[in-house]
Amino acid sequence: MRMVGLTGGIASGKSTVSRQLQAQGIPVIDADKVAQAVLRKNTWGWRRVVAVFGNGILQENGEVDRAKLGEIVFSDAAKRKQLNRAMEPCIMSGLFYEILKHWILGTSVVVLDVPLLFEAKIDWLTRPIIVVWVDDLTQETRLMARDNSSKEQARNRITSQLPLDVKRARADIVIDNSGSLEQTKVLVNELKKTITAPPSWKELLFSRFGVAAMVIGIISITAARLQ
Repeated sequence: MRMVGLTGGIASGKSTVSRQLQAQGIPVIDADKVAQAVLRKNTWGWRRVVAVFGNGILQENGEVDRAKLGEIVFSDAAKRKQLNRAMEPCIMSGLFYEILKHWILGTSVVVLDVPLLFEAKIDWLTRPIIVVWVDDLTQETRLMARDNSSKEQARNRITSQLPLDVKRARADIVIDNSGSLEQTKVLVNELKKTITAPPSWKELLFSRFGVAAMVIGIISITAARLQ
């Protein structure tokens, strides 16, 4: 199974590219949705986060107030590390569960949409790695417009992540999302052709069918030797 990494920065347009790939029939595992699931009330992730930040981050119904938690961690690098440490094992478990489901189903290509692909050091799982990039000013302007935030708030959120230029340098494929939506759609159409190309021998070997063939082969050889 080919696992394609998709990442970017806040307000870079990664979600737009993700939605366009899904619209073209490419399955996507969204790390943000996994994170939302593992932070629901009384889950493992919820308990770990509340243990670190206290009941002050909870709404009246007991769910985590994501906006309040965001304000705390985006302006404080130490608290952001605490949150990442609390959430990381929960999110990784959720991601591997979703990957396993696709592997069992025999999915040939799946996209891992992970904002912190490099920061979480899971980029080694994916090839190719796609980075959705925009220039710094465009990123800041879009974020301020999207969240109705101040320049300082936008800057805090942007600087909490690895710079997009660093991610671009580590990418196999770069989608420049500085232009119009139509231009991005053209780039995504070309991207689909690349990521749905015939699998390599390594991808075939570790596919569901490849592993089944290896197991059958081992069993057959073992049985023959025992005769």
